[in-house]
Amino acid sequence: MLPHAASRIDEIRSEVESIEWYHTMELAPGVVTPGWFDLRPVAGKVGLAPDLSGMRCLDVGTFDGFWAFELERRGAAEVVALDVVDPELWDWPAGSSQATKEEIGRRKGSGQGFAVARRALGSRVSRVEKSVYDLDPATEGMFDLVYLGSLLLHLRDPVSALGRVRSVCRGKVVVVDALHVPLSIFPRPLASLDASGRPWWWKPNRAGLARMAEAAGLRPEARPFLVVLPPGPALRATYPGMRDLLGRGALGRGALGRGALGRVLESRFGELHAVLHATPV
Repeated sequence: MLPHAASRIDEIRSEVESIEWYHTMELAPGVVTPGWFDLRPVAGKVGLAPDLSGMRCLDVGTFDGFWAFELERRGAAEVVALDVVDPELWDWPAGSSQATKEEIGRRKGSGQGFAVARRALGSRVSRVEKSVYDLDPATEGMFDLVYLGSLLLHLRDPVSALGRVRSVCRGKVVVVDALHVPLSIFPRPLASLDASGRPWWWKPNRAGLARMAEAAGLRPEARPFLVVLPPGPALRATYPGMRDLLGRGALGRGALGRGALGRVLESRFGELHAVLHATPV
């Protein structure tokens, strides 16, 4: 390896180690971001066309940009990555504490992960700081493919969000989002509501996700199918096991009440999501 190449890899590694990551990505030989989820094994399972040549694509809720860079890697002519960086602009339920806002906001950072990854990959993806609720064909134009990954769960009004997505889509919408597993035994549309101190809102069953899309003016191509998002290093390190969690005393018991048990399971097996492909009506 040339000296300047080795120096650049060391620089990227230093940048990676300086921030917290949501997505696990290889940004240089041997340099992998320690994300909460490793979506690399899932990229070929959500039904994206292997060749997106000539297509204009939108990644909504990009975070560190995994899906935006994946769309670019598949040959998209242009990729726009949409996100809201400022935590104060997220959909917080009434009564959410400032401490919670600061903690979750700290994990998101100010978009440094995306910026670091973009530079390291030599990407041309453009990031736009805007809410999905504000998508407008007059300013964003139209897209051949719109991807929404793990976003609807965090929105107060997922149907309105899908409606705005429909307004800028002339091709296909791909939604990959959290699924309520127990409710999925029922064939009718159902969803559970969290909305308790953090921006976690609706979790539908498969029929519920399809009905959300229909209510927004999208036509599902088929029944949503299932995919597991594998855990990344950060999730495994945060919830190393049930014994460790219970060993935290009162804090651990409180964490169980907030859903940490589910996080422990996710840290070992991944998180189940539903995948929906739809087209504008």
